[in-house]
Amino acid sequence: MRKSLLSALIASMLAAGAADAADLPRRSAPMEDYYSPAPAFSWQGFYLGVNAGYGFSAFQKGSDGALGEPDGWLAGVTGGFNYTFGPNFLVGLEADFDFSGGKSSRSPVAGVFGSSGVDNIMTVRPRAGVTFDRALVFLTGGFAGVVANATLGNAFTGFYAQQSKFLPGWALGAGIEYGLAPNLSAKAEYLFTSVESERYFEFTPNALHSTLDTSLIRGGFNYHF
Repeated sequence: MRKSLLSALIASMLAAGAADAADLPRRSAPMEDYYSPAPAFSWQGFYLGVNAGYGFSAFQKGSDGALGEPDGWLAGVTGGFNYTFGPNFLVGLEADFDFSGGKSSRSPVAGVFGSSGVDNIMTVRPRAGVTFDRALVFLTGGFAGVVANATLGNAFTGFYAQQSKFLPGWALGAGIEYGLAPNLSAKAEYLFTSVESERYFEFTPNALHSTLDTSLIRGGFNYHF
């Protein structure tokens, strides 16, 4: 009888302890979904990229009547380095080289014809800007070089000549760039280039003295290392 009462008492105590333990708070936190934040975008360092756009050129000093205003698509490569300082400031150096399909043709008078083309455009430019997280607004200016060709013919005198020259000058522009991913950005920019006065067909009665101005509208992608 005593053993039965003792067994019943122990069983009752164990049941009460188990009930009390069930009421205690859980030590482990409930499982929740965890999302890691996106990596921060950094403008600092080297980058390489591609660009494409459209160029509007014009020969000046009266030569546009014979050589016209060549315009056309262009595409090429870009490379540079950014240095960031302060909370939101950036300076850097950028260089690019574009193949151009800009062409034009004119016939100012019957029997006289001319044509021109912009073959290559290159620039080397410092740039400075302000960053807003993944966005960069910048100004830029520096050296520009253009390879341009000119053709002139005169049926009355039998004159025909074609020349291609490298013309150095300057560039000035502005743009915006945005970080799409930790190492990838997209940009849009406007550049104005003006290259030096040059004489085509020197030492002939048809010598032309001209400068060449070009407006470039380009977009591109850069990979940041």
